[in-house]
Amino acid sequence: MENMLTEDDVRNALKAVKYPGYSRDVVSFGLVKQIIVKDGAISVSLQLTSHNPEAAAQIKSESEKVLKALPKVNAVYVEVNQQATPPASSPQSPWSNQTAIPGIRWVVAVASGKGGVGKSTVSVNLACGLQLLGAKVGLLDCDIYGPTVPLMMGVNEKPAISGKDKMIPPSKHGVKLMSMGFLLEGDQPVIWRGPMIMKTIQQFVTAVEWGELDVLLVDLPPGTGDAQLSLCQTVPLDGGVIVTTPQEASLGVVRKGIAMFRKVNVPILGIVENMSFYTSPSGERVEIFGHGGGREEAGRQKVLFLGEVPIFVEIREAGDRGVPIVVSAAQTAAGQSFIRIAEVLRERFR
Repeated sequence: MENMLTEDDVRNALKAVKYPGYSRDVVSFGLVKQIIVKDGAISVSLQLTSHNPEAAAQIKSESEKVLKALPKVNAVYVEVNQQATPPASSPQSPWSNQTAIPGIRWVVAVASGKGGVGKSTVSVNLACGLQLLGAKVGLLDCDIYGPTVPLMMGVNEKPAISGKDKMIPPSKHGVKLMSMGFLLEGDQPVIWRGPMIMKTIQQFVTAVEWGELDVLLVDLPPGTGDAQLSLCQTVPLDGGVIVTTPQEASLGVVRKGIAMFRKVNVPILGIVENMSFYTSPSGERVEIFGHGGGREEAGRQKVLFLGEVPIFVEIREAGDRGVPIVVSAAQTAAGQSFIRIAEVLRERFR
């Protein structure tokens, strides 16, 4: 029996259609509302929140092009609906103020459902790993209450101000950086409510001269609170990387983090299992937190398993010195565990 064209075939083809001005596609933005496939004919309905007729025309044209290229297709109909201009009194969508950052190809959040899983350690090493692989990388530390990127990257300086009154991000190990930690004095705590956090994250995105970057990694605080929602409302995210440890206590909240990203139409690029196992000096493998939970959860969620990072004392020591293991010892087993994950992500960014 011949293979028949399916809705999944159509949806996968539409992933090649980028929203004008963005690196994300119309499927990941959640714009595809209906797909009908019958007897070689395809009918697709898309719904835009934009009022830009040029964007609608471009999406319609490119969608028709990729669908007509599918095998055994004899007719294609693409309908692009645009939201009517709302009255001045109507409430705006919480995503209506999203603004892409000029010069940045990919904005990727690194998140975890709970604290203590080594998310910032993964963030700094992936940033340095991508830089080592030839990408232009920035790292934004959005953990307002507990910023650790300055320590792990070995930077303790306030950002300079440009002639355009924007902050110039410090650079270390080839990575451009911004963090609340650069703006605080010593151990000064941040005691803020939600609106202040939202304002700060908006400024880190819009009031920083990031320049030309292939990818901006955003190290989010744990959970699904103000910082995460503020980022999603400020800039369209091209993907999310979820960090977990193998045990069920961590995996349970990972599911909440994945659900949050899916609700705001952010594609999940994959799951990283940190603290996967420990090898004792005698060579014995010790699975302190269990093992394989991250890979199994990736299978359940139908997302990519990016890789595992075992427990190495050298990783912690390198972070404490401000020289991530990917920079100080890239060829060691510890360094290579991050490099392999960076290589997988680099392919996703092409």
